[in-house]
Amino acid sequence: MKYFIYLIFPLLFLLSACGDQEEQIKEIDNPEKVAIAFFNALYNEKNLEKAASVCSPKLSRIIMHYKSPKAVARHIFNMSYDKVMVEPDSSGVKVREQFKNKAVITLYFDGSYNDERLKDVKRISLIQLDDRWVIDKILKDPF
Repeated sequence: MKYFIYLIFPLLFLLSACGDQEEQIKEIDNPEKVAIAFFNALYNEKNLEKAASVCSPKLSRIIMHYKSPKAVARHIFNMSYDKVMVEPDSSGVKVREQFKNKAVITLYFDGSYNDERLKDVKRISLIQLDDRWVIDKILKDPF
């Protein structure tokens, strides 16, 4: 029985280390993909750390201050969704206004909250830090 206990505890410890590891957002060279991955992490995956990983240091601190994806959605973006589909603007107009190291992207949100369909539009500003795109600011609604 004593050997059983010595065998079980190390095995339990090893199995607990094999849990689901959080995936990081890997598409950091395209501002549209960074923006979509950010909102997917926040609204669909409910993963605040993953969302904050593609933000500028200032915005990341603000996001992590709220402690939950629901609070960030409510207070920073004024949008609550149970599930949402995020798409960049694909009309005949520019999808993004990109300069040397800055980009402004318009995103469309189509989702549901409490079985009610909601649509919204947001514009965000991204900058390049160390050859990767990060979200810098949430811009005011153009509409």
